[in-house]
Amino acid sequence: MLASDLDLLALQTQDQHHLIHPFTNHHELHQQGTHIITSAQGCWLTDATGSRLLDALAGLWCVNVGYGRREILEAVYQQMQALPYTSSFFNTTTVPTIELASRLAELAPPRLSHCFFSTSGSEANETALKIIRRYWLAQGHPHKKLVLSRAYAYHGVTLATTSLTGLAPCRDPFALPLPDFVQIPTPYPYISQRDPEAEAAWCLAETERIIKTTGAERIAAMFIEPVQGAGGVIIPPPGYLTRLRDLCRRYEILFVADEVITGFGRLGAWFASAELDPDLITVAKGLTSGYLPMSATLISAEISAVLIDSGVFAHGFTYSGHPVCAAAALANLDILARENLIQRVKTEIGPYFQAALQTVANHPRVGEVRGQGLIAAIELRGCSGSQAAALARQAGVIVRGIRDLIALAPPLVIRPEEVDWLVERLCRVLDQLPTL
Repeated sequence: MLASDLDLLALQTQDQHHLIHPFTNHHELHQQGTHIITSAQGCWLTDATGSRLLDALAGLWCVNVGYGRREILEAVYQQMQALPYTSSFFNTTTVPTIELASRLAELAPPRLSHCFFSTSGSEANETALKIIRRYWLAQGHPHKKLVLSRAYAYHGVTLATTSLTGLAPCRDPFALPLPDFVQIPTPYPYISQRDPEAEAAWCLAETERIIKTTGAERIAAMFIEPVQGAGGVIIPPPGYLTRLRDLCRRYEILFVADEVITGFGRLGAWFASAELDPDLITVAKGLTSGYLPMSATLISAEISAVLIDSGVFAHGFTYSGHPVCAAAALANLDILARENLIQRVKTEIGPYFQAALQTVANHPRVGEVRGQGLIAAIELRGCSGSQAAALARQAGVIVRGIRDLIALAPPLVIRPEEVDWLVERLCRVLDQLPTL
């Protein structure tokens, strides 16, 4: 339906009366009226008023190949015609589901030979938590139940994954975390005002202290994001994650990489944690570029063997391994490979994007610009991220406001001239912010 055919006020009224939005202050939302998006192409959205906006957040960190890719639409249509759905329960599955599992095993770090499909990053991490419990029980260690995650972490919003998440606005309104979840520090030099290496060393020492105090024999796993996305695009100091992994190995703690945001090219690699050799990796978003909901928990051969030998794995979802979602994922992975988009992020558009953003680093309203590949944050001085994000939307750009910063993660297909346009609009936004 064209924007000109919509009754915007009627839709906003229906929205107000019937829809609960995720991560939304509904009083603020309905005072200004719901922003309704009607179509998209490439890196651009069109809203119900006909205005075009550059989507510098790729949906929700996810539309890696951009909007309007006919290859994915055709793959979905063909699979819908052949078989729109069947369950993967009870000794049954489908061709695209098997093919996708095999493709992911080829792309993943060598030890990660198996996968379990879900529909969201939250479910992928929930699945990882249950796999970890099942693994240690089968190994004769029922006391290994505690799970470590870092400050500013985001791992989902189920009861258990919210407990992993290190963000108070997600946890406090629901009286979380649950028992058995332990938070460790994360290096954030901008906040601590310490040298990055000194900050990393302190975090590692404090993490080891927590492990010893808690009792390593009780700790099942540690979850990390290679770059902490929703927590504020926090980039780890060089070598920190490797040393954190080594700490886990030393104390027999499973090491889980949450690549829901960073997987499939965002940082210029299929998997940003490949060199960390994790025991499990969770993925979602870029797996289908958001065209359909799908996620996966990638599992090492050692853990998979224990699960397979332990009888019925009584876990799963109605839509685990959905054939249409799997077909979309396969077409999406084909685009990433055929168009060499991941190498493009690593050597071309990623460096261009980061250099362009650094041109605003000396603006009086900017405290820091940081990023890697096609993800970045601009720390702001004296104003909130939500305030800046609202101004950016008025200027025709979608960014995410987090605390006192804005986060950016455009589609991997963004062109240099679109990056330039984005930075020019961000400069306008920074100039419009209240003076210090």
